Amino acid sequence: MKIAVSGKGGVGKTLIAGTLARLFAKDGYNVLAIDNDSAMNLSYTLGIEENIKANIVPISEMKKLIDERTTVAGKGSGIYNINPEVADIPDRFKVTGPDGLQLLVLGTVQKPASGCLCPENAMIKSLVYNLLVKRDEVIIVDFEAGLEHLGRGTAKGIDVMLVITEPSQKSLDLCSKIIKLSKRLGVINVYLVANKVYDDSQLDVIYKTIKSWEVPLYHTIPYDPEIINADLNGKSPIDFNSNSKAITSIKSLYEKLKKLKEELFDI
Repeated sequence: MKIAVSGKGGVGKTLIAGTLARLFAKDGYNVLAIDNDSAMNLSYTLGIEENIKANIVPISEMKKLIDERTTVAGKGSGIYNINPEVADIPDRFKVTGPDGLQLLVLGTVQKPASGCLCPENAMIKSLVYNLLVKRDEVIIVDFEAGLEHLGRGTAKGIDVMLVITEPSQKSLDLCSKIIKLSKRLGVINVYLVANKVYDDSQLDVIYKTIKSWEVPLYHTIPYDPEIINADLNGKSPIDFNSNSKAITSIKSLYEKLKKLKEELFDI
């Protein structure tokens, strides 16, 4: 099962992606978590050990590797391969975390023109395609909001797109764009998840905003100060308090996704 998590920065994408990865791993699934967000904080939510975390280098910053895989006709030629060979990279550079899960940090390419056809983008785009289409673990990707590395072929490898919003109009506006793009690219199962919800009045506004959308509100996660406390204490939220309000709600989301997995794949 391939699960992509997207949304505006700060809405809790990484919390949800990392906690779901931990829950799948605790249940015995082979899990590969992918950090494709510019903040690159997934290792914290997963609970990766400090000595391992300190040595992680994002694939997007491995200049020598990128040059080796993308350069054509000699270094400095300005010609490069837009479909480099990447099948071996995940297993070479992934690291192991709690419950046997594994993490691969892709990072993002920080360029003034975000869609630039540069070697770094070619490498990341090929890697995302390989991870979502060619591999058979439970893959959970913490995407940045733009989804710029998703092409039609790549998007069709996504079994579930979780679009995360918080109770704000800016967040909902971006979610609307992400949902439309995901549908256009061929993602079938697109679900909206509301995070950091204080009360029913906020839910009422969200329901009113999305009433004409093709995608209903799939799940709601309450605001939980324990998530901030976990961060302050340098711990994964699921390890800091596995019974907090938010973690308990994400466990319910996990159960929904497990049932969906059975419907999609299990005979």
